[in-house]
Amino acid sequence: MSTLASGFLWVGGCGFLLLFALPLLFAPLRWAKLFQWSLPENTDLTVYLGRCLGAVALVITFLALRAASNPAQHRYVFEIIGLVSGLMTLIHVWGAIRRVQPWTETVEIALYATMTILATVAFRGLS
Repeated sequence: MSTLASGFLWVGGCGFLLLFALPLLFAPLRWAKLFQWSLPENTDLTVYLGRCLGAVALVITFLALRAASNPAQHRYVFEIIGLVSGLMTLIHVWGAIRRVQPWTETVEIALYATMTILATVAFRGLS
């Protein structure tokens, strides 16, 4: 099961790094446009929050990639990923119910739910 856990961390970590962490950190407005968000007139807060989220995503990605070579020693990373992904699933579901997000964000419900399940399965497999 350590191979599954390691693979999950490598693939998930690299994918998250390229698709979310770096774009949010360095180009939050371009990322928002790509995901079909409409932008407010004053974007200062949007850029600030996007970069803050990008920084947090970068740290989670760093932890995942560092843990990938020996997942059993870094079980806490699976808990972090599972909890964050679970909360992101709920946030995206709430946005979909309220119809306040672009369809691209609603599609992410499946991504975050899958990440929650995979992190949980990998974590339990390390026991």
